[in-house]
Amino acid sequence: MFTASPSRKSFVPEYPDITVYIEALEQRIQGEVLERVRFNSPFLLRSLEPPVSAGEGKKVISLRRIGKRIAIGVEGGVWLVIHLMIAGRLHWKKVGAKLGGRQMLAAFDFPNGSLILTEAGTKKRASLHMAQGEQGLELLNPGGLEVMSISQAEFAHALTAENHTLKRALTDPQTFSGIGNAYSDEILHRAKLSSIQLTQKMTGAQITELYKSIHSVMNEWVARLRSAEFPESVTAFRPEMAAHGKYGQPCPICGDKIQRIRYANNETNYCVTCQTEGKLLADRSLSRLLGKDFPRSLEDLEAKLRKPSQ
Repeated sequence: MFTASPSRKSFVPEYPDITVYIEALEQRIQGEVLERVRFNSPFLLRSLEPPVSAGEGKKVISLRRIGKRIAIGVEGGVWLVIHLMIAGRLHWKKVGAKLGGRQMLAAFDFPNGSLILTEAGTKKRASLHMAQGEQGLELLNPGGLEVMSISQAEFAHALTAENHTLKRALTDPQTFSGIGNAYSDEILHRAKLSSIQLTQKMTGAQITELYKSIHSVMNEWVARLRSAEFPESVTAFRPEMAAHGKYGQPCPICGDKIQRIRYANNETNYCVTCQTEGKLLADRSLSRLLGKDFPRSLEDLEAKLRKPSQ
């Protein structure tokens, strides 16, 4: 039996989420002194030079996004670089908030409040790296281009430099910065492009549409996520999303059911009608189960769903 319930995998915050985090932090800690950093997990800190103490007692003078990382710059050229990974989240609490429970990894104390870093689950993947100066900060940069600030010609050159699927190209942090599994689904849905379309097979019109879709999706989601309060609900699964996390639900454009390809810990969600010219993309687990009986269209899939089990 096929199920229609969407997967609820965890989520690495992407460009819109990190942008809103940084905007919220700018309102609260820009110009404030980082009084101290308290740790509740020895696994969070991944570098020792410069020491954390080099950033304590210093005023915050800059906040920056480095790929999917949040960089807090203080006086003296010291940077504290936070990578939330899959389950890490930030919270703004009252001054001196206690670090209770395993999920609370660290507190960054300021005169007006404490920034708390938490991580759900048992796999400790969130990290804090210390860096000295722009050169040290650059060592933590995956190197992907900032799509929101490059020209269409620069985007096209990077996109087609190698022949990869669109999904891989968009989510490769060494190619483009800040785009991950969730928002790539939304971008490709809006551009009406298949996730497995090869980059070097794209037409000029398709590249133009993809470039425009990246800008419109990212800008719209930054605007949606902005709030007067600190962003507490950072998730990849939102009711307003068109494709991501919507497996089995109707596409907001054509009404046909959103489909998925599952692989490792991720999945790609897409619309057969809007993105793949009516063709179902082979899902590894489903293909292995059905073999030659794998449906090639929505009509075939619906027929298999209606067929009573023997």
